[in-house]
Amino acid sequence: MGRVVLDTNIYISASMFGGVPGNLLELALLGALALIISPALLDELDDKLQNKFGVSSQDAAILRAALQNIALVVEPRETISAIADDPDDNRVLECAVGGNADLIVSGDRHLLKLLSFRGIPIVTARQFMDSAEFTEPD
Repeated sequence: MGRVVLDTNIYISASMFGGVPGNLLELALLGALALIISPALLDELDDKLQNKFGVSSQDAAILRAALQNIALVVEPRETISAIADDPDDNRVLECAVGGNADLIVSGDRHLLKLLSFRGIPIVTARQFMDSAEFTEPD
């Protein structure tokens, strides 16, 4: 399996609602995916979980630690400004480029509209799971 960047909205959907993003995160936690994440994405995830969804700082810290344990944490060296409508989305692109990702999985319309960035395809969680070589966990 290639190197995959999951947008923070995938982590949030997975932890709050389960479904296909939950299956995807479960596969990542089982080591079936080579995840790439950056400190900026981890910080955004913490912020949104706590401030938008009311997740305790303790629970957010548990998820952050789990992700840091299983993912390659990269510090992007390049600042990207490809998405003017939502500049935070550029952090996903920076992580993907900095981590030499093979794929970005997102539910964000700004990212999905790009279809790919510098040769890195951008797909939904459903598209990823439908095209993956494994079955969804039960």
